[in-house]
Amino acid sequence: MVITVTSIKLRSVWYFFRLSLFGYKIQKQAKSENGFIKMKNTGFGYDHFTLSVWQSEADLKRFARSGEHSAAMKHTRELASEVRTYTYTSDIIPDWKKVKQLLAEKAKVLKF
Repeated sequence: MVITVTSIKLRSVWYFFRLSLFGYKIQKQAKSENGFIKMKNTGFGYDHFTLSVWQSEADLKRFARSGEHSAAMKHTRELASEVRTYTYTSDIIPDWKKVKQLLAEKAKVLKF
């Protein structure tokens, strides 16, 4: 399985509502994609986290570059002060503690 973990630090807690709308649309898109296995989200206040699981890297890339996900990415700079992302292969879906550790230690970091 190909696993992508992401964190987003919002510029304002009020952006949570826009983030949630994007998240709803993205989850709906993901569930209809070939190769989709699972997606989970958590977060509170400024910090929010996403875990998505795919059958292959090609499936993940096709999803990330299309539809609602692609549209939402165009708003990243206005919503977020920082985004972290890490993609890897594993047979085990991590818990949130492991997700946060991976993001702290191995993620690509984008600051705006």
